[in-house]
Amino acid sequence: MLPVTGEGGAASEDGERLIEPENALPETTLEGLPASLRAACARAGWTKLLPVQARAIPYVLAGRNVMVQSRTGSGKTGAFILPILERIDAAKAACQALVLVPTRELAQQVAREAELLRGDRGVRTAVVYGGVKYGPQLDAFRAGAQIVVGTPGRILDHLLKGTLNLDALRILVFDEADRMLSMGFYPDMKRVQQFLPRRPINGYMFSATFPSFVLRLAGEFLRNPEFLSLSKDQVHVAGTDHIFYLVPGMQRERSLVRIIEMENPVSAIIFCNMKSTVHFVTVVLKRFGYDADELSSDLAQGARERVMGRVRKGALRFLVATDVAARGIDIPDLTHVIQYEPPEDPELYIHRAGRTGRVGASGTAITLVAGMEQFNLRSIARNYNINLQERTLPSDEDIEAIVAQRVIASLEAHLRSRDGLENERMRRFIPLGRSLAEAEEESPLIAMLLDDYYQRTLQAPPQSPTGEAPEELPEEPEYEPREISGSDKGVKRKRPRKRGPRRRGEGGSGGPPPAEA
Repeated sequence: MLPVTGEGGAASEDGERLIEPENALPETTLEGLPASLRAACARAGWTKLLPVQARAIPYVLAGRNVMVQSRTGSGKTGAFILPILERIDAAKAACQALVLVPTRELAQQVAREAELLRGDRGVRTAVVYGGVKYGPQLDAFRAGAQIVVGTPGRILDHLLKGTLNLDALRILVFDEADRMLSMGFYPDMKRVQQFLPRRPINGYMFSATFPSFVLRLAGEFLRNPEFLSLSKDQVHVAGTDHIFYLVPGMQRERSLVRIIEMENPVSAIIFCNMKSTVHFVTVVLKRFGYDADELSSDLAQGARERVMGRVRKGALRFLVATDVAARGIDIPDLTHVIQYEPPEDPELYIHRAGRTGRVGASGTAITLVAGMEQFNLRSIARNYNINLQERTLPSDEDIEAIVAQRVIASLEAHLRSRDGLENERMRRFIPLGRSLAEAEEESPLIAMLLDDYYQRTLQAPPQSPTGEAPEELPEEPEYEPREISGSDKGVKRKRPRKRGPRRRGEGGSGGPPPAEA
């Protein structure tokens, strides 16, 4: 587990409690920024800095590697884009800052903010993501874009083809790191890491939450990162987010599937109050393609031992169980507890939610409530002083968008792994693919193929670090920017070729390394 250094109890202007690094830097103000950045803020219409900007900007300007936790919508993009602009050498036409994001929408948002803030500084931005033509992206690289914003998959495509070079890179940013892992980008990020310069560069990680696997990711990509938290709802990395969804009483199982699609837990226990409900929920999840199994007192001993074997190995993604059946079961690194229905005994809520958020990690406890159940849940929250958050049930459009993003990312990664013969074989079907896409009446055929592919991906949990301690990195000279770590134990790192695409197998397999984040 990555240690978190320093802990302060200061409060920002809006009352949010802070956790700061050792040797904390004082927050800045709009008036305290360099003149060029004040002009950028004026162009953007900023009248003052938001709390995360006031606190984080000094660390980025000082070249200190920092993990910044702040809630969604708090102004994190400006907190790293603004100081990056100050550190870019506009006279050097090469990528100096790389910002990795989970979705094309976020890539566009970050790029727009960079365009707005840059003004006439001469800094150019390239926005890179899948599902669109390569031409405009290649044009931006040829024009000498100093800031490159993109999704890991498409960034890796350009690195493998030699169309993007990171030799001049100085700053690497992971934006919404928790979401990037839930999208399954970890293997791509590890392969991108092989193209990073050997010399010291700065790394930053911005996220609304820091679950245990994100903390380990930070330890794998950032050298000795410091921690800065401005989260009112989660004032330390240790703790549990308590969330509830108001769902239709007659479609609770469909609501559960929507929530799982949106949250995409690495692993979860799903609690039900009755044995019959346990079986029903398990069947529903399996029919939707999820790796789920049930545990109740009705289960035969052989079946129970089989399920428990999978639990002990960490090989089961969703365990559906009653409270009685789940006693004594400890799933390592459990990211989510989902209560399909609120418990009948208020104390059971604490026992259920306490299964996640252990050993210095954050976790998520989700409860589905229908009708009057929400008032009972709120009463439990008041009695135990729980900060309960309500979220809106994802719509069909929300689910379609998030599933599409995951499928595209997975397909692109799978395409990159194919060798020359496989690609030659595949090309036979390109004309058929075009004709099916152009004929609306044939769209169910394409949808069926995509659904079959997606169902196969659901049988395994999203790939993420396994929890091994990251390799200890050597100390660096004082006052030097800290280097991004390439902690591949036992793997000889090679400089990537600068000409042409790599042959399959060069530069590592892209799988998880021995030292997990």
